[in-house]
Amino acid sequence: MKNLGIIALLSLGSSICFVLQSCSKPPEVAKELQGKLVLTGSSTVAPLAAEIAKRYEMEHPEARIDVQTGGSSRGIADARQGTADIGMISRSLKANEKDLQAFTIAKDGISVILNRDNRVQNLSDKQIVNIYTGKITNWKQVGGTDAPITVVNKADGRSTLELFAEHFKIKTKDIEADVVIGDNEQGIKTVAGNPNAIGYVSIGSGEYAATHKTPIKLLPVEGVTASITNVSKGTFPISRSLNLVTNTTPTGLQKSFIDFARSPQVQDIVKEQYFVPVSQ
Repeated sequence: MKNLGIIALLSLGSSICFVLQSCSKPPEVAKELQGKLVLTGSSTVAPLAAEIAKRYEMEHPEARIDVQTGGSSRGIADARQGTADIGMISRSLKANEKDLQAFTIAKDGISVILNRDNRVQNLSDKQIVNIYTGKITNWKQVGGTDAPITVVNKADGRSTLELFAEHFKIKTKDIEADVVIGDNEQGIKTVAGNPNAIGYVSIGSGEYAATHKTPIKLLPVEGVTASITNVSKGTFPISRSLNLVTNTTPTGLQKSFIDFARSPQVQDIVKEQYFVPVSQ
């Protein structure tokens, strides 16, 4: 009798185990959320996308998200060619890019930055244009110390360069740069390490660096303080959307990640990265 009881308990345990295992199996739709996604493009979007990807992978352990930089132009090209599942661009789609689909995940702005030790506190649009086109070459010409200006510019193909040039009505070929950089981090490091440098970066990246002991400062544009708060209010003159782009209507893992990146579940990440959530 004792053996029969043991056998019965084992049988019951096996049944419970089978039921629990069956219940724990994900539904069929979960199979679509397995695999790998490759994201390439904007160096402004990439750090945000990488943090969102970490949280997504925690919730979907069968998924892997690979985030690579290279500029918005790369994001467009890779999405079109299918070498990336999702492109990242720190601007809106252009008229000749309407074959792609864009999904906004945050908003940002572009700020001119100086070294914190530079005594210049403000520059007019005209002064910035004259600095970037070589008409003003010394800080004493704009109220600073007698020192040559080091002009830091973004590389071609970067949307930050395009928007900067568009706002200040500068032809990119007319910019006379001393240093050409790729991503925002390079720009921030260059200006932080050179008291005579001037550059421009994402407000989100710049504000984060300035509030985390990096010796830079953000200059106002047209009298408006460069801050994510003012981007959120819609009062900062150089604002933009940060987008994920695809060459077809997203499905499966691709759609799931994009929806997640636009959801309330990641608004804290967006704010921690000093950007404006899309719901605001």
